[in-house]
Amino acid sequence: MWSEAVSAVRDLGRLHDIASVLIRYGFGDLVRRIGMAGALERAGKVLHWRAPDELAQLEPPARVRRALEDLGPTFVKLGQILATRVDLFSAEWTTEFSKLQDAAPALPYADIHAQLTEAFGEAPENIFPRLETSPLAAASLAQVHRAWLADGTPVVLKVRRPGIRPVVEADLRLLARLAEIVEADAPDLRRYRPREVIRQFTRSLRREMDFSAEGRSAERIAARFADRPEIVLPRIHWQWTSERVNVQDCIEGIPGRNLAAVDATGLDRKLLACRGANAVLQMILEDGFFHADPHPGNLFYLPGNRIAFIDFGMVGRLTEERRYQVARLLHGLVRHEAAAVADILIDWSGGMEGDSAPLMDEIDAFVDQYHGVPLKALDFSAMLSDLITILRDHGLALPPDLALLVKTFITLEGLGRQLDPEFDMAGEATPFLEKVLIAHAAPLALARRGWRTLNSALDLIAGLPQDLRQLLRASRTGRLKVQVEVVPLKQFGERLDRAISRLALSIVTAALIIGSAIILTVDNDAALPGGISFGWLGFGAAVLGGLWVLISIWRSGGRH
Repeated sequence: MWSEAVSAVRDLGRLHDIASVLIRYGFGDLVRRIGMAGALERAGKVLHWRAPDELAQLEPPARVRRALEDLGPTFVKLGQILATRVDLFSAEWTTEFSKLQDAAPALPYADIHAQLTEAFGEAPENIFPRLETSPLAAASLAQVHRAWLADGTPVVLKVRRPGIRPVVEADLRLLARLAEIVEADAPDLRRYRPREVIRQFTRSLRREMDFSAEGRSAERIAARFADRPEIVLPRIHWQWTSERVNVQDCIEGIPGRNLAAVDATGLDRKLLACRGANAVLQMILEDGFFHADPHPGNLFYLPGNRIAFIDFGMVGRLTEERRYQVARLLHGLVRHEAAAVADILIDWSGGMEGDSAPLMDEIDAFVDQYHGVPLKALDFSAMLSDLITILRDHGLALPPDLALLVKTFITLEGLGRQLDPEFDMAGEATPFLEKVLIAHAAPLALARRGWRTLNSALDLIAGLPQDLRQLLRASRTGRLKVQVEVVPLKQFGERLDRAISRLALSIVTAALIIGSAIILTVDNDAALPGGISFGWLGFGAAVLGGLWVLISIWRSGGRH
């Protein structure tokens, strides 16, 4: 309790900033509903609920995006995560979230120099004979400087902004609390699974702030492409890499967005699209560890039609079982197997509370419309987007790892078609899908899964006598309890308890008023030392009790 109070006081200033931005963009009602207004008013803040006219005219997705930009780096990163949740938000929302640019004004080199000296244990000029003080790029969490080693090797230094971690941690605490309040008090927003989204975001952002973790991710993927010279990943210089600084080789090539330079240098666009798609598909379907943001800004094209991937701050992970499920789903889409597609989607969504027949029928009709369409004519990203829309319309959502995967597939096909308008994503993916399905049914894989199942069964059987013994002992001693919790009934009980408390205090207040009036009328000499009348003291207590009842009713009305 004490630690929570200290945390709340510590974050109060940031809470005021967040509420002020939300109000400025026309979300004052949301601030009131989640209780932030009351907290700020108790802290002596005066809020104005009317948004400027030019902001009020924006569509809701644009207003939310602008608000996230003003709230700072943590919320910009949150918007980028929300852009991957195509299962929760429609295209107009994800498109707007995708516009969030992770850019920030560059810090003075003196601040960066101090951070580098602290991280390296010595001045950076002792390590790098040449270091450019002007950054190559400046983002919300870090900025990048170019340097050269003593042997002339060009490198880049990705340096975390000084003092950014406490700000991010404060924002994460507030977001976690905000998500709890939204789920409890805003039923119409509960379908967006705010607590789950914030948990995913917290893990992702903390991992992104650890630059040594980014280096390990890059090396893990690089090891899988060691025998494929057409795929290039920057080498990490571990002697200078830490949580706050990442030192890696500088990639010299054509930025992924500069297609004019690709044509001017004579690179083969079709081959680049094929190699890039194959690399990402291998990461996803064979390795289960993939670059989750393969957009043109994270790619370089090199001589010899080679492709370099950079920035491994956002990566995805898929278990072997999940990769098999993904292969079944995509193969079912390509081969028009509606039942398999529907079964997998329902399993991923945790099942449906009601009748699943309408969803099955809609998916069957969706898959049937592609019957007879050649693979090359399939728009893979549009097909996935339409499928997720069906899921969203039925109130279902994907697990976070799969939502990230779907976004990666859509980004990958967009990149492929940008290089080659005739790019065939379905055709490129089919061999990988078939390979996963065949490997899943291989004798060795069957034996391995059977052995794991047998071990689990044996462990269960071995522990059964002990579990039964404990159950019987609890039953004999009367310690066996069965607890059934009905959440709506519990909430009703809490509200009833609050109502009874108010009623009891109202009765006491009324009794004090009547009693005090009688005392003042009958015995004017009754007084405490100092001349304070018992009657007036009773009236004072009644006023305080009445005010408490009124404030309690007002606050309850604001929440419910």
